[in-house]
Amino acid sequence: MADVLKCISPIDGTVFAERPALTVAEAKEAVAQARAAQPAWAARPLAERIKLVLAGIARVGEMNDEVVPELARMMGRPVRYGGEFGGFEERGTYMASIAESALADIEVGEDDTFKRYIRRVPWGVVFVVAPWNYPYMTAINTVAPALIAGNTVVLKHATQTLLVGERMARAFHEAGVPQEVFQNLFLSHDTTDALIRDRAFDFINFTGSVGGGKAMEQAAAGTFVPVSTELGGKDPGYVMEDADLDAAVDTLMDGALFNAGQCCCGIERIYVHDSLYDAFVEKAVAFAKALKLGDPFDPNTTLGPMANVRFAEAVRGQIDAAVKAGATAHIPLDPADDGGAYLTPQVLTGVNHQMEVMREESFGPVVGIMPVSGDDEAIRLINDSRYGLTASLWTTDLDRAARIGDALETGTVFMNRADYLDPGLCWTGCKDTGRGGGLSAIGYQNLTRPKSYHLKKVTK
Repeated sequence: MADVLKCISPIDGTVFAERPALTVAEAKEAVAQARAAQPAWAARPLAERIKLVLAGIARVGEMNDEVVPELARMMGRPVRYGGEFGGFEERGTYMASIAESALADIEVGEDDTFKRYIRRVPWGVVFVVAPWNYPYMTAINTVAPALIAGNTVVLKHATQTLLVGERMARAFHEAGVPQEVFQNLFLSHDTTDALIRDRAFDFINFTGSVGGGKAMEQAAAGTFVPVSTELGGKDPGYVMEDADLDAAVDTLMDGALFNAGQCCCGIERIYVHDSLYDAFVEKAVAFAKALKLGDPFDPNTTLGPMANVRFAEAVRGQIDAAVKAGATAHIPLDPADDGGAYLTPQVLTGVNHQMEVMREESFGPVVGIMPVSGDDEAIRLINDSRYGLTASLWTTDLDRAARIGDALETGTVFMNRADYLDPGLCWTGCKDTGRGGGLSAIGYQNLTRPKSYHLKKVTK
């Protein structure tokens, strides 16, 4: 009997959607179709591929009235925030705009004897494994540039957002992208593992947990297929003594609690200069208390349930352990907190790096705040983590921020902003956050391979 993938809605615990997973044989046949279609797709003019991808992106936008409530059902984000199409379109459109220059040949030299250049050529079949927390935006980061670069794409989306890949594929097909060129497949973990071990793909992009990333790399071991990963995070904020306090509170707390804290680059720990610490904590607690936890279909709700009960249980466990170890929890139990997926947002003080809540990824609506004496202590604490995705620095001194940024083990350094992905910059991490880089011109470099041409001219 085939496995059945089920999306359990966090709103009420019911099965919102289910799809049968492909057998290994069916999956291999689908990937074979993608491989067979790739040369013809790559042979199309770049301008034509760009036009079709942009049309697919626009078609997703036309579905937004259906997408927004569907996302609320699948992963709990309040409908008041309107879905993800703004960021989805921004990223895809930007990657389309730089494609010609990013994929241009590198001219090495030409004279009477030789012509030499380096060309970027597609890998072939790109496998994209996308997460549930920002299911459209995270997927388009790779899907758009991979297709534009001449690859065919196989998308496997998280079960929690089961319908996203199906909807994306339908939109792109309706826009004119051939079905074999962009496929959404429903795959079990075992089938995914078998495909990777069988070298079904030429490039793998995975966004998800550290454990999931390890499984991907282990399956690909010995195949020499590159695996690009964005895994866990424990992103810090550092508020210096000259920071704009109100702006820092609003941005960092929004980065910590928006989407129930389920953001790849969400703020999970904050270090505040001694001189601003008390004021920052007071304002941070007020920010958290002002949120309205509840039904994501209620237009007044600003904080919906976490995507799954087990995710909320893990966060509750971190909070409870921290309080038992001496931390102070500042937010009283919200009446809407049902002990399940609906979780009271929490601000913790009196925390330290011996507590799991300051070491391990929470991926939920909790943030710990610690006072620091200055830059040296802040740098030490920020780097005292096995993760490295982003760091948010708050100061009026750009040179100081750049100097501190140089000392941080992270993929992105923000100054006076947080929790934002700029498609012009490389999206990357270090340590247990993974390796690789998406978006920007570097994204195209990773989704293609260099091919060198050393052409000797025939002369008499």
